[in-house]
Amino acid sequence: MVHSQELVYVDSSDILDGKLDKVRMLIQELVDFVEANEPTLLAYHIYVDESGKRMSVFQVHADSASLERHMEIGMPIFLKFQGSIDLRRIDLYGQPSQSLREVLDAKAASLGSGGDVVIHSRESGFSRWYTGIPG
Repeated sequence: MVHSQELVYVDSSDILDGKLDKVRMLIQELVDFVEANEPTLLAYHIYVDESGKRMSVFQVHADSASLERHMEIGMPIFLKFQGSIDLRRIDLYGQPSQSLREVLDAKAASLGSGGDVVIHSRESGFSRWYTGIPG
């Protein structure tokens, strides 16, 4: 039986030629904003591969509402990445709300050239994250 409702979000983008420095500046702006404004987000990490050609974003949210809020308040910064990345794929592990599915599709369309959004339903498992949100 599955008890936890957390969502794990992973996206993968190509960094367009000549845009790595701009992407790195935007990454720092985004991470600073998320850390200051989203205290319920459990984990948020952005990775760039060794070649500087691929960026991946890894997030853990306590529930669908947390990821919905992230998408809502972060969208103005996400859109700054237009012209610098090509969002290839969003993988979401867990059960999103219907409205979140629509937001993810819109994000993939605005930042990519037809990137896929793939929802992975949990079959079994458990988590040992710390989920005690202060406040």
